[in-house]
Amino acid sequence: MTFREQICILFSLPIYLFFIPLEIVLSHFNGWKLYSWKETAVNIYLNLLNFGVDLLLRGLALFVLILCAQYKLPLSWNPVWYWICLFLCEDFLFWLEHFVDHHVRLFWAVHVTHHSSEEYNLTTGFRSSVFMPFYRYLYFIPLALLGFAPLDILFMYAITQLYGILVHTQAVKQLPRWMGYIMVTPAHHRVHHASNIPYLDKNMGMVLIIWDRLFGTFADELPEEPVRFGLTKPLERPFHPTHIVFHEWQAIGRDLKKKTSLGNKLKYLFMPPGWSHDGSTQTAAQLRAGLQNKKD
Repeated sequence: MTFREQICILFSLPIYLFFIPLEIVLSHFNGWKLYSWKETAVNIYLNLLNFGVDLLLRGLALFVLILCAQYKLPLSWNPVWYWICLFLCEDFLFWLEHFVDHHVRLFWAVHVTHHSSEEYNLTTGFRSSVFMPFYRYLYFIPLALLGFAPLDILFMYAITQLYGILVHTQAVKQLPRWMGYIMVTPAHHRVHHASNIPYLDKNMGMVLIIWDRLFGTFADELPEEPVRFGLTKPLERPFHPTHIVFHEWQAIGRDLKKKTSLGNKLKYLFMPPGWSHDGSTQTAAQLRAGLQNKKD
C-alpha cells in the first residue's frame, strides 16, 4: 500500500466509522428523519457503479496526464508552495467542472443523479455521477502542464472529495462566520442541493467557496427560504436501477425527436438544462427571472 493510499484511508475511515453512524443516531433520537433504507441503498448502489467505472478508467486517466506532463512548463516549485498551489488550482478546476455540469445539458445528464435524492445526509455524498470518470480527468490536464505530478493530482482530488462528502449534512446548521467566507460549509452545500428556484445552480465549490463569491454563483441559506432537496421535477421512478441513471438521457432523446431545426437540436444538448425552443420548459436563469418579475 502506498503512502498516498494510507493517507486516503486515514482520512476516510472516520466518515464510515464515526460520522455516518453518529448522524444516523442523532437523526433517530431527534426525529429528524434524515435517512430511509431505500434512498440510502440507492446512494450505495450509485457509488458502487461509479467506483466500477472509475476503476476501469483510472489507468486511462493516469496515462493521459502522464502524456501531457511530458510537455510541462519548466517551472521550479518550492515543496510547500507546490502542494498549496496544487490544492488551489485543483479546487478551482473542480468549480469549473461543476459549473459546466450544471450549465451544459449533456453533462447535466451525467451529474443529475447526484441531485436526484429528496433526502440529504452524509450518504448523499456517495450518490455519485456514474459516468463522470469518462471526462473528469480532462479538467486536470492544465495541472499536468504546470508541472504537477499526475499521481499527486489524483491524490489531491481524492482528499478534497472527502471534504466534499462531509458537507452533505443537515446535522450541522451553521459554522463560524469567518469560515463561511472561505470554506464550503454544510449550509452552503445544502443550498447547492436545493430545488428552490432562488438556490438553483449556486455554490459549486468543493472545499473553497471563494470561487462562487468571485464568479457570482454564491447564495446564502436563508431562514425565509427553507431548502427543499431534490430536482425541480421529481423522478417518476426514483428507485429504478436504470431510470435513476439514464432518465435525463431519455428526456434528451425525446427532445431530439421534436420537429425543429438542427441548431435547436444541438441546443438541446449544449444549452443549460430546461432550455426549450418553444418555451415549454425553462432554465434556472429563466425561472429566477420569472420569480423576480413576480416580486417586482
